[in-house]
Amino acid sequence: MALTKIARRKRIHYRIRKKMEGTTARPRLSVYRSNKQIYCQLIDDNNGTTLAAAASTDESVAGANKTELASKVGELIGTRAKAMNISEVVFDRGGYLFHGRVKALAEGARNAGLKF
Repeated sequence: MALTKIARRKRIHYRIRKKMEGTTARPRLSVYRSNKQIYCQLIDDNNGTTLAAAASTDESVAGANKTELASKVGELIGTRAKAMNISEVVFDRGGYLFHGRVKALAEGARNAGLKF
């Protein structure tokens, strides 16, 4: 029986999550992509807390298309991380391919000064 697209992504995400962990010094940058929006969080897995978050639904983010929005969200999470003295993160693509909007978000975060 073939898996649905969502079930396949979940299995990939669980497989990725077994190997990576975010700490207080180097949190996990987790990405969630829906059809219309993109969201990201800096997560400390040791304490189970979200340190910072950014989304394309924020009023400070505006763009012409979804890829530009993702890039702006990456820059926003990068500036919020810098305000918390976080310079290195572990990138968790959430089971999505590193392509398109996920790649644009990662490049935006790199442009804002995050290293991963």
